Amino acid sequence: MPNQAFILLAEDNEDDVLLMKRALGRAGLVNPVHVVNDGAEAIEYLKGAVEARSSGSEIPLLICLDLNMPTMNGFDVLGWIREQPNLRGVPVVIISQSDNRPDINRATHLGANSYLVKPANFDGLVSMMATVKQMLGAVERHTEALVARSPA
Repeated sequence: MPNQAFILLAEDNEDDVLLMKRALGRAGLVNPVHVVNDGAEAIEYLKGAVEARSSGSEIPLLICLDLNMPTMNGFDVLGWIREQPNLRGVPVVIISQSDNRPDINRATHLGANSYLVKPANFDGLVSMMATVKQMLGAVERHTEALVARSPA
């Protein structure tokens, strides 16, 4: 039985991590969430996942990135991800407090699949995580269809 697909969450604020995990659960998302605390840690984790893929390690099904992290920001991580052949197809969602048009445009230009602004209240966060759940469901269905069509 394959491992359950997981989400990689790159977020440096512990309170936001806790709230996002609770909101994901409230939104009905059962996929495990692996948390990294900054951009450099996200890249190291992803490098390890790519290198270990042949030994059965899983690459995340979805990557959620905060923009404003120490060491390396979300833009830099997103740019790095999109340069990696083994990660180009992994959907990346930016989850940020910034609703500035230049940030949204830059994230889109770098290859983000979606840009979500962190809401001010928990109910809004649950609604936002429900959107992430829908995106994850679409990715899983697409992946299953590709696997079903591939020759054995």
